[in-house]
Amino acid sequence: MNRILLAEDNDNLRELITDFLSEHEYEVDAVADGEDAWEMVLTKSYQLILLDVMMPGMDGFTLCRKIRERESVPVLFLTARVLEEDQLRGYELGADDYILKPFSLRVLLAKCQAVLERYQRGQKYEVQKGLVLNEERQQFFCDGKPVELQSLDYRLLSYFFKNPNRILTREQIILKLWGYEYTGNDRAVDTHVKNVRKALGDYGSCIRTIVKKGYIFEANMIQ
Repeated sequence: MNRILLAEDNDNLRELITDFLSEHEYEVDAVADGEDAWEMVLTKSYQLILLDVMMPGMDGFTLCRKIRERESVPVLFLTARVLEEDQLRGYELGADDYILKPFSLRVLLAKCQAVLERYQRGQKYEVQKGLVLNEERQQFFCDGKPVELQSLDYRLLSYFFKNPNRILTREQIILKLWGYEYTGNDRAVDTHVKNVRKALGDYGSCIRTIVKKGYIFEANMIQ
């Protein structure tokens, strides 16, 4: 059973949400302010956290930031604040989604299910051995650990990953990453290949240089 933490200072709404989610086989811990919610985070493990933005003691934004410093549990904001800057701030702090008050309890349930399913799919990638691509999160994992890549390096590795055991010339890579208008030196490809190899650590050798031709991604080395 998935355990949810609900932090909502409106007594009636808190009770309604708790009862409704409990009826749909969720275990819900409900608190009325941010400080109590933080204490719960420190003592229990949750699969999803629902946060009101405006709460006494510690607001939802502050609490979300503290949670993100500790773990990657999904966070869904419940808020009456509709300003774009408020929503952007929440996303910047690591919120997974927003639901605006007033809302339907059925819509809330659907949002909870969608967020949980998305995270659970991502976790499957994180426990696999070898080099794994999670396209939904645009993230590579090496033996369950995320690979830190800049945007262009991620695109380069994705290109290799989707074209295994095939020689890719520098010209092909340039067209894929920069397009026809690129006027720089083709040795820029070598620099980004070096970045990717370094980020992959022990798996970096799966990208092999083919002299005077380009590179090949050897899929048998990533299992």
